[in-house]
Formats: sequence, structure tokens, C-alpha cells
Amino acid sequence: MKLLLSYQLISFKIKSKPGSIGFPFPQTYIKIMSLKDKTREVPLGEKGELAVQGPQVMLGYWNRPKETEDVIQNGLLYTGDVGYMDEDGYVFLVDRIKDVVIVNGYNVYPRIVEEAIYQHPSVEEVTVIGTPDLQRGEAVKAFVKLRSGMPLKAEELHIFLQNKLSPIEMPRQIEFRDSLPKSMIGKLSKKELIAEEKTKF
Repeated sequence: MKLLLSYQLISFKIKSKPGSIGFPFPQTYIKIMSLKDKTREVPLGEKGELAVQGPQVMLGYWNRPKETEDVIQNGLLYTGDVGYMDEDGYVFLVDRIKDVVIVNGYNVYPRIVEEAIYQHPSVEEVTVIGTPDLQRGEAVKAFVKLRSGMPLKAEELHIFLQNKLSPIEMPRQIEFRDSLPKSMIGKLSKKELIAEEKTKF
């Protein structure tokens, strides 16, 4: 089954899958491209960058040829989203390329780590970022806000995560805070934490 798919004839009986953003719009095509080689399409189930083509996709940035060339190649718009497509053609988003943490050459997706941490009943909010690391390049760090009256230690959270994350994904540091930075619309924001960590390096 090719990754270049058109869903012009999809039946309305198709059911949704938990965690999936579903199918592309009619006459919209999606390819999942390698994160290391943008010219190579990856197999079904493998994570890569979502590249799209369709009548609603932009042709480029106005008077910004360099930026256009960076995101549009061979008629495909490279979205910056990391995801995969399953054998049924359902698309799943994993993270943003800018948010990917490179640990010893391996890609770690903060969203995966955050979802695992959110499974602990004491956790109210969590933001995961990459911090500079002389040996690994980057290290995974989690900032956690706990629910009121529900104490939790970093060691306890590490134990909780052992069967949910790989050693590469496991946060090297867990920092508890009373609040986490948010954007103007109330969404958790990473940029303040990333800037803060860079000043320590």
C-alpha cells in the first residue's frame, strides 16, 4: 500500500481511531518522509515528517523564495509535523520537528514522554524539553506541576515511567513547579523553559 493516498471515494461508514487525526481531505495527498532524508518516503507505521499536496495547500510565502524553497519541494508542502500512517491509511501526529530532542543521535518526541507522565494521577500539567548536554548532545527534562494535595517525588515518577518509556526517552531531570509557562491562549509553552535552560549551559 503506497503512502501517497487519495481519499476521494472514502465511505462515510469509516470509523475514527483514538489518537488519529483521520484521513486527508478529498484530493489531498500525504506522504510520510524520512526525518534524515527528505527525499525518502518511509514505510507504513514508521515516523517521519508529514508532507502534503492538494488544492488547499499554499503555493509559497509571498516574496520569500528562500522560505518557500525550505518547505515546498517537488510539489509537496513539508509541514514540520512528525507522524505516521497505519496500514488502514489513518494519520497520527506525534510531535513537531522543532520540538524533537536528539539524544545520542536518537529522536525523542516530547509528546510521547508527556503522555506517559500524564498517566500518573498526581500530575496536573507537564512540559518536556531538550536541554544541552555535553555528552549526549541533548537530554530530556520534564517540568511537572502536581495536583493540589497530591505529593510526588522525582524518584517515584521515574519508577512509574520505567515500563512506559525507553532508556533514551526517560527524563534525565524532573523539576516540579507551582506553575508552568503558557501562551496567550492558555496553551503550555516550551520557549520560556528552553531559553531558561540555555542560560544555565
